[in-house]
Amino acid sequence: MSPRRLAVPPGRAGRLWLTRRLAVARRGADLLDRKLQVLQRELDRRRGSAASAAAEWQRRQADADGWLLRAALLGGERAIRLAAAGTFAEVTISHADTMGLRYPADATCATPPPVGRDGPALAAAREAHRAALAAAVRHAVAAEALRVLEAETVVTRYRLRAIKERWIPRLEQALAEVTLAIEEQELADAARLRLASRPGNRR
Repeated sequence: MSPRRLAVPPGRAGRLWLTRRLAVARRGADLLDRKLQVLQRELDRRRGSAASAAAEWQRRQADADGWLLRAALLGGERAIRLAAAGTFAEVTISHADTMGLRYPADATCATPPPVGRDGPALAAAREAHRAALAAAVRHAVAAEALRVLEAETVVTRYRLRAIKERWIPRLEQALAEVTLAIEEQELADAARLRLASRPGNRR
């Protein structure tokens, strides 16, 4: 399907119309190119953070599973259920802004103090699970930041390509056609004036 022809005003008004839109398109392409570079740098940094957060979460989870097994063997599952009853963690997420794009940047995880006394194994299991929960929250934040940045990078790259490879060439072609038509019209007008100014053509 061929692109729809631009509705360009005739004559010099059309050339001015196209010149202004071409300048806006080039400025937009420059801004998108700069945005893409900034997003790409942040994306590379966040990929490293997400990989580190995933590895930390897996390590903390394995540690917590090990301590939970020890606590269950020493104190029984009932002691674990009683130690966990009625306690909830509170997560606070902070956000960052890059080129107008908002995404989660960091998070803190607060857990309430234990109710009653824990034995050594249960206390160690509680601390290991606190650390695992905090690591899971950081991993979730890093993964979401990465998802948002990747999506915006794809959209920005698509918009930049559309402007550079389709919109600007269309405007440039239309401007060249309008300019050529104006020049041909000016040449034709000049030829008519010269012809009309010859002595034999005067009345």
